[in-house]
Amino acid sequence: MNNVLRQTGLMIFALSALCVQLKGNIISPNGKLKVAIESSQSDTYGCVSFSVDYEGKRILSRTTLGLETNKQQWTDNMRLKSVSRARRITDNYRMVTGKRSHCKNRATEQVYSFINRSGQNLNVTFRVYDDGIAFQYGIRAAEAEEQLLNEHTAYTIPQQAKRWIQSYSVGYEGFYPLATSGAPVEPHKVNKWGYPGLVELQDSVFMLMTEANIRRGHCGSFLYNDEHADVYKVGLSDKQLPVQGEWVSPWRLLIMGSLTDVVESTLVTDVSDPSVIDNVDWINPGLVSWVYWAYNHGSKDYQRVKEYIDLAVAMKWPYNLIDWEWDVMANGGGMEDAVKYAHEHKVKSLLWYNSSTQWLGPKPLYRLNKRENREKEYKWLNDLGVSGIKVDFFADDSVAMMDYYIDILEDAAKYKLIVNFHGATIPRGWQRTYPNLMSYEAVYGAEWYNNKPILTEKAAVHNATLPFTRNVIGSMDYTPGTFSDSQHPHITSHGHELALPVLFESALQHMPDRPSAYYSLPEPVKRLLSDLPTTWDDTKLLGGYPGEAVVMARRKGNIWYIAGINAMNEAKTLSVPLQSIAKKGKKISIFMDGDTQRSFSIKENMPLPGNGILAIKCMPRGGFVAIIK
Repeated sequence: MNNVLRQTGLMIFALSALCVQLKGNIISPNGKLKVAIESSQSDTYGCVSFSVDYEGKRILSRTTLGLETNKQQWTDNMRLKSVSRARRITDNYRMVTGKRSHCKNRATEQVYSFINRSGQNLNVTFRVYDDGIAFQYGIRAAEAEEQLLNEHTAYTIPQQAKRWIQSYSVGYEGFYPLATSGAPVEPHKVNKWGYPGLVELQDSVFMLMTEANIRRGHCGSFLYNDEHADVYKVGLSDKQLPVQGEWVSPWRLLIMGSLTDVVESTLVTDVSDPSVIDNVDWINPGLVSWVYWAYNHGSKDYQRVKEYIDLAVAMKWPYNLIDWEWDVMANGGGMEDAVKYAHEHKVKSLLWYNSSTQWLGPKPLYRLNKRENREKEYKWLNDLGVSGIKVDFFADDSVAMMDYYIDILEDAAKYKLIVNFHGATIPRGWQRTYPNLMSYEAVYGAEWYNNKPILTEKAAVHNATLPFTRNVIGSMDYTPGTFSDSQHPHITSHGHELALPVLFESALQHMPDRPSAYYSLPEPVKRLLSDLPTTWDDTKLLGGYPGEAVVMARRKGNIWYIAGINAMNEAKTLSVPLQSIAKKGKKISIFMDGDTQRSFSIKENMPLPGNGILAIKCMPRGGFVAIIK
């Protein structure tokens, strides 16, 4: 295998050495990132690729470009036709959800136009931001029945580079294991990988691969590699994707720089279409009481549903989710009775639905698939006073499925319903375009304590990887904060579990534990969970490394919430620099690991440390929360 890798590396190096740079560079506004467009041939037809420099050093070489339809092909037959003038992109916008309420993005844009030997045009639009690179293909369909067959984008990453990428599955529910090779598990087998994929290109220089701005008519994509373990190619979920007229692809994204650049980036929404909803005053994020986790069942028992509504009242959470099995709810009442009970107690109801595209298990079925049925259902929910829906079990990332997601969101907005997608695809920027979209699952989350014992041992490392991978690209409905045990135990500390609702951003934060677990928490912890925001004005990474530890600060108004976790099986002291967030005269409260795994040590309203650095000792798989106000 080592010989194969060496040969692959030599081949890639040789191909890179043959490349000729085409007309100038595209440089980010702060000057740190530089993109060079290259061709394998000078002044004639050949392959086209680009390379990236960061702070003057080459970090990514020879990312190949190309498309292929059944009527047109741009692979090794491209020649530069023209380059547009550099254009400064400036965009300021507001987000209802996410890691930052006011987003500012700046980029340098240039369009490179290529022709093939048949004289057919391919445009590649590049935007180089301070925290990454976006590029997009554009073609004009040659015929009415034209179909996109292949995309020839391929990322060549350095050999032995550390990477955290999950194997591709339609629900994106997997781990992000540390690896130093993308070699197929079995010889001659193709490995498929799901977005996002994190790579440490050089020491402390990272790249996160993903895509954004899926529109109607687009399918999702994935990554795959075969004989070249360090070459990740873009594959399309539809093998024959119809293209008509002036067609553009989704944006391919490479979020690049330090870990801070990656984690704090809003590039996924930066390149996505602006909101199509003018008035967003009715869209209210918040915490949710959730029945499924503790009992591995949905909402068929009316009395138990009432217990979770009562929990929301006691904890001052705005929402309760009425999960699957609500259509067979019994034991003293039905679903409409539960909604009425919640309304009487000033709790808003969310209702679960099966998308009816993949799984034929949990009911109800076939209520959202057709527009006439969907609008009828939405009107009924609106009349009942239901505030939103959770839609589960989607089949794939095909164009039909992407259109279905958009249908659900657009029609839900007409009836002022918020939406949460489960068993679903990853975020690709829709939360900007459709602000009624609160969250996605697309994560191996806490519900898996119900299903398999594997999460028990892997949870701490997994939790310390997600802030650097999955949660970077959008809201993540992990359902964090489990203080008791479900079907399989957890071995993370109470401090670790308390940190997760701060570390993991989700506009609807489903609190999964049973009511008795929350009622038994110390009063200061209950107050914290009652007051906890689910959307943020700012987010800062304060420290950590994927799979080892993470410390993050999130601001709501004038209050900073800081959370950190230790993923290691031995005690670790986490250093928390406060200089960028702490102000003189502020007080800090700290909730950290106690003497035992399932206890807290709480210190409230203390002065800030004089040196501006907080040192918190965490248990094995421990953690903490600190609040500055």
